[in-house]
Amino acid sequence: MSLPFIITLLIPLILIIYIITIHNRIITYYNATQRAWADVITQQLQKNRLLPNLEKMVEEYKIHEADVLQNITALRASLKKISPENSSVEQLKAINNESKALFSQLNMVAENYPELKASTIYQQFMQELSELEKNVAASIRIFNANVETFNTTIALFPNQFINQLFTKKSALPIFEDSRASEDFEYQPPFK
Repeated sequence: MSLPFIITLLIPLILIIYIITIHNRIITYYNATQRAWADVITQQLQKNRLLPNLEKMVEEYKIHEADVLQNITALRASLKKISPENSSVEQLKAINNESKALFSQLNMVAENYPELKASTIYQQFMQELSELEKNVAASIRIFNANVETFNTTIALFPNQFINQLFTKKSALPIFEDSRASEDFEYQPPFK
């Protein structure tokens, strides 16, 4: 075999291996975003095990705090509807906002009822809920980091070309907390 013949065979082989490597990288990052999204959903669903205890606790104060009980029930219903397969970023944003509103409402209820605030069960519940909120926030940060990596990977050349031809994955939206961003006057001029 002559050197030109070997080079003629080697160049297409290297090109094919390069395309397969890029395709596999895109799929790997896409799967990482799916896994991260499932983690966000899992963290949200963890709240479901706390809500029955909260309902019992608020039930005792329901004469005064019927709206809190109603919001707990609404959050519980929202949480039951989510799963990694059929949830959207928008749906999770709404649940996240409901959860934050409920958390602040619970703090107001505790201020109105010192005996509730002093309750060991209430303190344990609030500590657990606070921990779950931190876990949800951490899961969202991990999800957004994975989305950023994936979106960057499919936007770069030649990955963009290979994605359009073979992989056909679209950019994913990041999870943005609109309530948190409303507190900032400055908005970067991203285009």
